[in-house]
Amino acid sequence: MSGDTQPTQPLPHRQAEWVLATPAGAPGRKRRRGWAWVIALLAAVAVGVAIWFIAEWAARTFVTSTIQGEVANRLSLAPEDVDVTVEGSVLPQLIGGSLDDVTVSSEDVPLSQSVTGDVTVHATDVPLRGGSAGAATATASFDEEQLRALLSTVEGLPAETVSLADPDVAMSIELNVLGLAIPIGVALSPSAVDGDIVLTPASLDLAGNEISADDLRSRFGRIADAVLRDWTVCVAEYLPAGVALTDVAVEGGMVVADLDIDGAIIDDPALQALGTCE
Repeated sequence: MSGDTQPTQPLPHRQAEWVLATPAGAPGRKRRRGWAWVIALLAAVAVGVAIWFIAEWAARTFVTSTIQGEVANRLSLAPEDVDVTVEGSVLPQLIGGSLDDVTVSSEDVPLSQSVTGDVTVHATDVPLRGGSAGAATATASFDEEQLRALLSTVEGLPAETVSLADPDVAMSIELNVLGLAIPIGVALSPSAVDGDIVLTPASLDLAGNEISADDLRSRFGRIADAVLRDWTVCVAEYLPAGVALTDVAVEGGMVVADLDIDGAIIDDPALQALGTCE
């Protein structure tokens, strides 16, 4: 076919040139712009999470140090000797106005000038702006040395001979018979009675042999009453009025006392005041 008979193709209109000139890489740039939004979003989330953790850390540090300082000031302790645990995220609790679950503990807490103990307090629903707390309990633990100091306040009890032999408190007491000192070993079972610690003779030892209360009384008469009596240890003078002794036992080489705390003690000066022993 000759050139005279070839069909002539029309030239593209000038206004259509932009269609033909569209770079092949344009869709790739759109995809890159889409990924940029994803990256920006993830970065924003990461920053938000970081800010949350920083704020949570700052809030926890503030709450912990505040509790440590307050407890240390009231008990004449160093703040670093007070351990504080706040369960859960602190920020929502601060916003809500109360701490859900708090545990405070310290060793060698001075209960008086001569008596110390290791104390742990656990409280729930602790208000930050006044009011009563929810449930609150405590434990006070005494090793042999601390227990001797506590029992030295009980008239007639030979505290220097006291030792711990799970599940009892052991002591040795002498009976004076016709000028002779006869040592009697006594195992005492601890219990909580009307807010006091009561030590009740559980078993007796005479010259290395176990002896019954009736046999001891038959041998020594009324003199044996000095051994067979219950020993009452008043602890009210060491505790605020809003704290009550509920149980006591020998566990793991320690005397462990369980205590209930009135949640209103936070705001009530009468409950904060120390009790008395009659």
